Amino acid sequence: MSVKVGIIGTGNMGGAIIKGLCSSKRAYEIYAYDINTGLTEQFKRQYSITVMPSIQELTKECDIVIAAVKPQCMESILEECEKTLSRSTLFVSVAVGLPIAYYSGKLGKDKKIVRTMPNTPALVREGITIVCFGGNITPDEKQLVKEIFSCIGSVEELDESLMSEVTALTSSSPAYVYMMIEAMADAAVQSGIPRSICYKLAAQAVLGSAKMVLETQKHPAELKDMVCSPAGTTIEAVYTLEEKGFRNAIMAAMKECTRRAVEIGRGIDR
Repeated sequence: MSVKVGIIGTGNMGGAIIKGLCSSKRAYEIYAYDINTGLTEQFKRQYSITVMPSIQELTKECDIVIAAVKPQCMESILEECEKTLSRSTLFVSVAVGLPIAYYSGKLGKDKKIVRTMPNTPALVREGITIVCFGGNITPDEKQLVKEIFSCIGSVEELDESLMSEVTALTSSSPAYVYMMIEAMADAAVQSGIPRSICYKLAAQAVLGSAKMVLETQKHPAELKDMVCSPAGTTIEAVYTLEEKGFRNAIMAAMKECTRRAVEIGRGIDR
């Protein structure tokens, strides 16, 4: 029996989820709603999905509803969902900052709420999604949610108390990496390397380095030391990065990112 999955919001993340589900070996019936009908019609032409005329109609039809919208848009979405959401339907949020208690307060304490934090590499099915669950969700339902988000990458479960903190580590961190790739490419251009290949070379270096961490299970410092030959070129680069405060800048940026995630949740929850 196929699972009926409804996606509210078909922007980057909602669109990535639709693409991932359509590529899955498991059978899903996919329903979508977006105020931007041009987006939903585009997806309808590309994939086997059903476009719904309203949030209420989508909510009535589906076993699981995924709200892929910004936190500032969530309240109006919940007002519509509340009218037709059943006690057996899973409601899944991808919005930053908003706690499960916020959704329970809007939809009812008897509702099944899941909070997730995916990131944009989901667009190429290499994302990481952090999930936490409300108190009335069964093990089978938890597994279903993990299977759905595994269609766009890896999935890890985390205690909700750390969900705002993990935003800086997974959801926002691609931006830091893109900035580093851009800076590496610019420096290479300055050295005379054609820009046409700089981004590819820099991106592949980052991709390969990340894969080394994941597959060797070695500490990043150990892998760094493998590259740093005595009196060589890499140790000079590492010395300069330390001198310029590379680590401190990243850690400070992540702290500010976390602060803002907490602030968003508190602001909307009031």
